[in-house]
Amino acid sequence: MAVNTSPENPLPVGDVSRLIGGWIDRLGAVWVEGQITQLSRRPGAGVVFLTLRDPSYDISVSVTCYRQVFDAVADVVSEGARVVVHAKPEWYAPRGQLSLRAAEIKPVGVGELLARLEQLKKSLAAEGLFAADRKKPLPFLPQLIGLVCGRASAAERDVLENARHRWPAVRFEVRNVAVQGVHAVPQVVQAVKELDELPEVDVIVVARGGGSVEDLLPFSDETLVRAVSACRTPVVSAIGHEPDNPLLDHVADLRASTPTDAAKKVVPDVGEEYERVRWLRDRARRTVGAFVDREERGLAQTLARPVIEDPHRMIDERADHVGGLVDRSRRTLDHLLDRAGSELTHTHARVVALSPAATLRRGYAVLQRADGHVVRTPDDVTADEELRARVADGEFTVRVESEPTHRVDA
Repeated sequence: MAVNTSPENPLPVGDVSRLIGGWIDRLGAVWVEGQITQLSRRPGAGVVFLTLRDPSYDISVSVTCYRQVFDAVADVVSEGARVVVHAKPEWYAPRGQLSLRAAEIKPVGVGELLARLEQLKKSLAAEGLFAADRKKPLPFLPQLIGLVCGRASAAERDVLENARHRWPAVRFEVRNVAVQGVHAVPQVVQAVKELDELPEVDVIVVARGGGSVEDLLPFSDETLVRAVSACRTPVVSAIGHEPDNPLLDHVADLRASTPTDAAKKVVPDVGEEYERVRWLRDRARRTVGAFVDREERGLAQTLARPVIEDPHRMIDERADHVGGLVDRSRRTLDHLLDRAGSELTHTHARVVALSPAATLRRGYAVLQRADGHVVRTPDDVTADEELRARVADGEFTVRVESEPTHRVDA
């Protein structure tokens, strides 16, 4: 509950410590799970001191218990073991220190750990963290590889030596961390995040040698799994040996059975690539040579065609035909012209025979009045009227002497 204080009415340190102790006493006994990091069993002492640490966080608490409580599990519990403790929180007011007084300690068995991991695996899989479509492809030839491993470990040596043997020019950015124990998870998570933030790092390898189920537990921690899932850089898991299968293998973009296998999968072999380049070059040379040969044969066949060997042959072959067509056209045209000329002559003769001039040459005359009208009947003229008579060779004037009379045909 809240306490009313002010700068003018502060609480003494002792009162604050006693208040905190009272609040803690009301918490009662609780079951706590953690990993033993420090264990002190002094000969002859009736109390055992140990430190219980949360493997996923940098948090620990001191635990005390009577010797008979610890002796019940002393054969199966040591530093690094996971335990469940039934303890009551205690506040040591003179020093302002919190601790747990353990009344019972139970080791966490391998079977129970595996059951918890299986439950966590199902939960993370349901979230989609292990989905195949989340996997990022590894670059063909990474320029800089981030390596997270134990200091001077066999895993580090295997990755570095094998990778440089396969591709001597490869470079590494190494982060040495604890790979087991209570400090492993935070250090590995921090190293992965640091490497992921470096834009020049193309791929990250998390490597560790083999070990027991308890030794490999940090690589199944939920915090580490989620940190790897959030990486933008492809991550390769190379934990333990082939049978080992921590949760990191499922969330990583690629699983390697061993650190050596990781080196083989991350960088190509320079000898193999040289051989592949040589094979591709030979294949390209053969392909180009076959193409050139095929085109040369096609060109030779084209040049062997008669029309290419003697381009004027077709023209010469067609020249006689064209000449015959021209002669035939000329003959046809001459025939048409001759026939048209004959018809024109006959037509001209008929026109001339039927023309007024021909009629006049036969002795006929055309009489016209002064206004130019042709006299057609006797009624068209009057007595003493002058008419113009037109004959074949000219014209002259005539006069009508008497009234014209009508001729009656019998």
